[in-house]
Amino acid sequence: MMAPRGPVFLGLWLLFMLLWGDQVSCEYGMVHAFSEKGSAKDKDYCILFNSLWAPLPHDLGKASLLQLQNQTVSVLCSPSDVPEGGFSNTIPMVMRGNCTFYEKVKLAQINGARGLLIVSRERLVPPAGNRSQYEEIDIPVALLSYADMLDIGKSFGRSVKVAMYAPSEPVLDYNMVIIFIMAVGTVAVGGYWAGSRDVKKRYMKHKRDDGAEKHEDETVDVSPVMICVFVVMCCSMLVLLYYFYDDLVYGIIGIFCLAASVGLYSCLSPFVRRFPWGKCRVPDNNLPYFHKRPQVRMLLLALFCVAISVVWVVFRNEDQWAWVLQDALGIAFCLYMLKTIRLPTFKGCTLLLLVLFVYDVFFVFITPYFTETGESIMVEVAAGPTDSATHEKLPMVLKVPRLNFSPLALCDRPFSLLGFGDILVPGLLVAYCHRFDIQVQSSRVYFVACTTAYGIGLLVTFVALALMQKGQPALLYLVPCTLLTSFVVALCRKELGMFWTGSGFVKELPHPPLVISPVSCPKPPKEASPLVSQPEAADEQTTNPTLHTEEPDSGPSCSGEPPASSPKAEEQTESSEQAGPPTPCLEEQTAQQEGAPESKNLPVEQSQSD
Repeated sequence: MMAPRGPVFLGLWLLFMLLWGDQVSCEYGMVHAFSEKGSAKDKDYCILFNSLWAPLPHDLGKASLLQLQNQTVSVLCSPSDVPEGGFSNTIPMVMRGNCTFYEKVKLAQINGARGLLIVSRERLVPPAGNRSQYEEIDIPVALLSYADMLDIGKSFGRSVKVAMYAPSEPVLDYNMVIIFIMAVGTVAVGGYWAGSRDVKKRYMKHKRDDGAEKHEDETVDVSPVMICVFVVMCCSMLVLLYYFYDDLVYGIIGIFCLAASVGLYSCLSPFVRRFPWGKCRVPDNNLPYFHKRPQVRMLLLALFCVAISVVWVVFRNEDQWAWVLQDALGIAFCLYMLKTIRLPTFKGCTLLLLVLFVYDVFFVFITPYFTETGESIMVEVAAGPTDSATHEKLPMVLKVPRLNFSPLALCDRPFSLLGFGDILVPGLLVAYCHRFDIQVQSSRVYFVACTTAYGIGLLVTFVALALMQKGQPALLYLVPCTLLTSFVVALCRKELGMFWTGSGFVKELPHPPLVISPVSCPKPPKEASPLVSQPEAADEQTTNPTLHTEEPDSGPSCSGEPPASSPKAEEQTESSEQAGPPTPCLEEQTAQQEGAPESKNLPVEQSQSD
């Protein structure tokens, strides 16, 4: 019942945009200021204008250079606010409030103004009107922030000329390439690592692991109930952050640091364990964590990961380079989550992705019609409210600064963002596809197809972002691409039933196939075990199947005497004795096959000792 809601929400959003687009057009522009006396350097300031009043030229050289008339002591709502002599051939700058934009710009135009700058102490909004009002006005009108107005007065004084223009901006920024590589690379590596690690753990499950790091191999299977609880928590947390952002943001930053440290440790520990030094352990103690006597090299790695997180916390607002640390910690966190959280069935994957699909679309496209500012809750929280007292940003995003050096970077956000959820949610499906590939031995068909579909969906997201020039819910494009691709591949391979239920994942993976070879089992000597009678000894002359193992000399002889020089043979003999009396050669070899972890098609050579 949830799948149709996404298209319905999208259709409603498009309908509202068509109806609303006739009334308001929101565009960023620039006002270029320079001093008539040459005492200050030229400077650009961001403005928000509505081209339906009057368009602005795209080139600064074609813009009219006019005198700026500071009238911020009035709001220009009545003829009494107009100074003597009017605004002949100037651009007046007035305060916002007390009347509509139309009333202000009409007064300015009647009194000879060539444009109008409205200073706003609040958040900048597009100066709206209706069609009949737009037809009456032929001068540009734009909003300027109060802080920029103060800076103009401080930098240039009252003798300042300005030119209003709207520079063209590239459709796509080069930083999208960096975000694409990071996102697709994280999904591919995380999905491959999670699938391979899960299958390897199942093959080696019979082996004992008494090491101190055993808990690191644990995974969490996600059930439908957990999915519903998770989505409710996400909705609640997002709404709380929207209303109490300044109170909760520091707690979120602290949680991110802790989780990122654990993720970085988990990603680096396999490489550190390959180092030949630092294997000694700490002495016996009763301290938390240290009572397990961790290795010195692992302890140093933990300190290193914590130090990286602390450095990021201290310098997180350094826009020049802190984003590199944030992205590195974020990628490590995503990889850790992908290998820790496991979706056991495609049914669970579908439920999770569809529910979060609706969640993402609702909070990006629908919530703007319920908020006072007209901004979506998702975009407002992800980018940080403009009226936030702390000016902190949530760290659960990959961020890359814009590289096109456009003047409009002063207006728009200087970073492009991609949330962790847009990596983790499809990444869990990619990990499931890789595990299923290994289960059915399909040469990673599902894994490659799902990873490619994720990349295509991300490209579609970037194109939509460039065309619509507003934040996009990435899951709107990623979920259909990945889910439909996986479904079609399973359907074409006629494995949809097994793919949907995850058949085989709840059971042990099958052992490698046996290769049967005839081996004669010679008659044991008379002085051998008295438990074997003459008829049984005669029966042992028949051909018996033998397991092909990695160690050709590790199998016990049919006489029941293990080779004294082979430790593996002793372990296998003990396993055979637990299974039953060692009378038939076939039973002993079957017991070996159940305890053997691998098979490399090497025949066992039966040894006979006198």
